[in-house]
Amino acid sequence: QVQLVESGGGLVQPGGSLRLSCSVAGTGNMFSFSRMGWYRQAPGKQRELVGAGTNGGRTVYGDSVKGRATVSRDSAKNVLALQMINMKPEDSAVYYCRGVSAGDDSEVWGQGTQVTVSS
Repeated sequence: QVQLVESGGGLVQPGGSLRLSCSVAGTGNMFSFSRMGWYRQAPGKQRELVGAGTNGGRTVYGDSVKGRATVSRDSAKNVLALQMINMKPEDSAVYYCRGVSAGDDSEVWGQGTQVTVSS
């Protein structure tokens, strides 16, 4: 079974930067997924897109993070990374990694990592 494990969350200063990692674990690798991306959910709000894309394709970013977020892949290490700059308090949320299986289009979600932007 393939799993996604996020890491790198915590407290970030307003205006600071963030780097999260999503590692593919278990019986698979990044090519087990046709699409991978990052999503986030703040308390009382719906889960929203941060950035997601297909293998070798273009990454689409959510409107609230455009110009501040970059999703990158390291296939050799089986890691999907998220970098964000100019962090704002409204970026505080639980950040999730998501993959869509290349075999049957089923979804796999990580457990999430909390990011809090505060001084």
